[in-house]
Amino acid sequence: MFISYLLVFILAAIPLFELITVIPLAVIGGLSPIPVAILAFIGNSLTILLLILFVDKVKTWRKKRKQKRMIASEQEAATLENEAEVEVETDSKKAKRARVLFDKYGLPGLAIIGPFFVGSHISAFMGMSFGSKRSLVTTWMLVSLGLWTIVTAVASSYGVSYFIPNVGEDGFITRIFQQ
Repeated sequence: MFISYLLVFILAAIPLFELITVIPLAVIGGLSPIPVAILAFIGNSLTILLLILFVDKVKTWRKKRKQKRMIASEQEAATLENEAEVEVETDSKKAKRARVLFDKYGLPGLAIIGPFFVGSHISAFMGMSFGSKRSLVTTWMLVSLGLWTIVTAVASSYGVSYFIPNVGEDGFITRIFQQ
């Protein structure tokens, strides 16, 4: 039985298998919904956190690399600096405003709706790629995964018990690992 719960954890951690599909399959297979939900949440959350951390490190590396290039070409940039300052300030104000709007409205929507339509890993990657802060993406993705875990576990549990009574005793996962 331990192997079946370990399998739930591993499948939920894999980007192609989301907790939205793993939880119902495990409940239909005869596993208890509460441990399945907890393990699926932990498995999916762990890989989401690793992905967010990785993207953040890549963004930091690219920023440092860009700064090194700017220092190397400082002589060339000094002649164009006065002309470009006005444009950079205008663009940076617009970019900051767009980022604030995205962080305020876009990220919660992406985090909550994204796992159902494109998957949680892609949603987290997109949130980081759009320039959101690591802490905001992490918070919204964990809230979203928590909500989807609860909804999926409750719906699976009641749906399975309604349509397939006694599935806990005769689930296909329990039969596989009992032999």
